[in-house]
Amino acid sequence: MRKLSPFALVSTAPALAHLINAQQASPVHPQQNTTAARHNTTTTGRREQSKSTRSEQELWATSPTPPPADPAPAIGAILKQITVNLDGTITRPEVPLVPPSSAAGATVSRDVPLDATLGTYLRLFQPNPAPTAKLPIVLFFHGGGFVLFSSATVFYHAHCEAMAAAVPCLVASLHYRLAPEHRLPGPVAYDDAATALAWLLGGTAQANPWIAAHGDLSRCYVMGNNCGGNMAFFAGLRLRVDSPSFAGAVRGLLLHQPYFGVENLALPEGADRDHEFCNPTKAMAPAALAGLPRCLVTGNRGDPLIDKGREFARWLAEQGGVEVVARTEHEGGHAAELFLPERANELFAAMREFMAAVDGA
Repeated sequence: MRKLSPFALVSTAPALAHLINAQQASPVHPQQNTTAARHNTTTTGRREQSKSTRSEQELWATSPTPPPADPAPAIGAILKQITVNLDGTITRPEVPLVPPSSAAGATVSRDVPLDATLGTYLRLFQPNPAPTAKLPIVLFFHGGGFVLFSSATVFYHAHCEAMAAAVPCLVASLHYRLAPEHRLPGPVAYDDAATALAWLLGGTAQANPWIAAHGDLSRCYVMGNNCGGNMAFFAGLRLRVDSPSFAGAVRGLLLHQPYFGVENLALPEGADRDHEFCNPTKAMAPAALAGLPRCLVTGNRGDPLIDKGREFARWLAEQGGVEVVARTEHEGGHAAELFLPERANELFAAMREFMAAVDGA
């Protein structure tokens, strides 16, 4: 099999084309296995072996499907395949998963258990070869409206690979629990995010050989896209209260297309759209933002979330007094950086510029 760059996996996107054309969704449990060989098939935990006989890399590398000009319809197609069942569970579309990569390439990755009893883990990504100088560490929360995807989802895995190589940095991508199975008192993902941040800053991460050898724990950033941006924001707020002594180690929050709509499937029972998880600019007092680290808020002009993102950035700066860098004029639609290398490179350039300014402050 020929060597593939991170974006060789996603640029042709035959799996997305398959999802768009699919007539019925393939049920998938939210807590998917960390390998591509097994997929959960229902929210009740019944499993079956994947029927694919070719690796995703082989399938995608040989696909004639052209890259999508706008990936938003593909993401929309995935979201539309979610079915809410009468018993309150949901049926999810099956999206390809990939295992960590140890083969020679621009990055290598490995999974590190976070809480084995809950099924949470971190997928670490390291540039290959690693630079001699220690690297900043980015704790990354994937998107999916709190109800979809994983750190092993093929396009999030490839995105983190590309990020680690391009910034460069160590990336720790969190596999967190999904709603609606895990939603009270709010998205349980918030608790998993806090646990991941405690792992990173509380001393446990120092025992990890990659972080010990190549990570700079004094230069940590918390990042997310879509609902992951929401999680990163609330993780920053929670850190000041739960572990104020660690707050200084988080140099900034990187909020890409932050999503504060929060699906009803993820909100606390009985909450409306003005809950702080969903509408912080209305529900939260500006004083609650005191002490929040610098924020980079990024977005694409064609994203339906862009106006809310710009409003959020203004609220942080003007009402909360937070130091904000807004980069919300990039081309492209929602989640374009996951599928189009030029959009990803714009995001990575904004990250590098922001980190350099923070380090030089």
